[in-house]
Amino acid sequence: MTDKALKNKRILDMYVRLCEGKIINKAAEAQRFGVDERSIQRDIDDIRAFLSEQKINGSTDSREVIYDRVKKGFVLSGAEGSLMSNSEILAVSKILLESRAFTKKEISTILDKMIAGCVPYKNIKLVSDLIANEKYHYVELSHKSSVKDMLWELGEDIKNRQLIEITYQKQMHGAEIVKRVVQPAAVIFSEYYFYLNAYIVEKNEKGDYERKYDYPAVFRLDRIRKRRNLGIRYRTPYANRFEEGEFRNRIQFMFAGELIKLRIKYKGNSVDAILDRLPTAAVILQQEDFCIIEAEVYGNGIMMWLLSQGTMVEILKPDTLRNEMKAKLKEMLDMYDSEKH
Repeated sequence: MTDKALKNKRILDMYVRLCEGKIINKAAEAQRFGVDERSIQRDIDDIRAFLSEQKINGSTDSREVIYDRVKKGFVLSGAEGSLMSNSEILAVSKILLESRAFTKKEISTILDKMIAGCVPYKNIKLVSDLIANEKYHYVELSHKSSVKDMLWELGEDIKNRQLIEITYQKQMHGAEIVKRVVQPAAVIFSEYYFYLNAYIVEKNEKGDYERKYDYPAVFRLDRIRKRRNLGIRYRTPYANRFEEGEFRNRIQFMFAGELIKLRIKYKGNSVDAILDRLPTAAVILQQEDFCIIEAEVYGNGIMMWLLSQGTMVEILKPDTLRNEMKAKLKEMLDMYDSEKH
């Protein structure tokens, strides 16, 4: 092996060990490689020059080789720009595990790939050990369906504005199977599941597809049994484009319905919890023992949340929703008053 090859091998060896968090001591390295300490210093200077050049070329890599007097050697400080810190990778891993969005096999593979590709080499074992117990005790959702491939296919349909036909199994009505032609608008994750937001379309008298409703329907991905691209592009005026962020701010539990302006009286202790739950909400009146809150929401899902609030929330407007609440509460009371068990 030539002197140049030996030098390159020596530099790469030290660079890898620096990335692993190890300490480079000049005297020890000189003895290890059979060279003098000045050669090791030049190698370290080459590594410093490489890292410095990375910064000049626009990299967000903040690493540099410094001498640590306490450790009596050279160490790598800072962080590589494309990698994640310990706290970042741990937080993302916890969120993925808590989401329960994937099968046990899928979540294990995803986490392993993420840790291997995003965590500094020296921290891989530490991060893996921290989430090992949660991976082991991870509980899949009851449907145990894989939706990864469909996520990508629907993403392409949305990007290319393709009409698709889906065969869908409803949650209610005896697991009825229906077919729908839809304009896919967005894929959203909420409450353990991935959902397709799409406008249901039907043919008009001219044979053209047009939207059946002004608001999108919501389909749970694991209940989509088949998906077929019809090879028909649809056009959406810019003013009528689907705003995924606005939709998410106005929907509860992924139940759509008509957009309504909700007004409630809140008598609880944490108005922040209401404002966080309803991103479009605003306090329009604040009193000592209650406040009045208004928000724009999709009607069907909001009722589920309102029922969960008990006596802390009273619906003031709209009247239709207030009357619906009265009917549901009467139905619940009748159920508990019944002598049948």
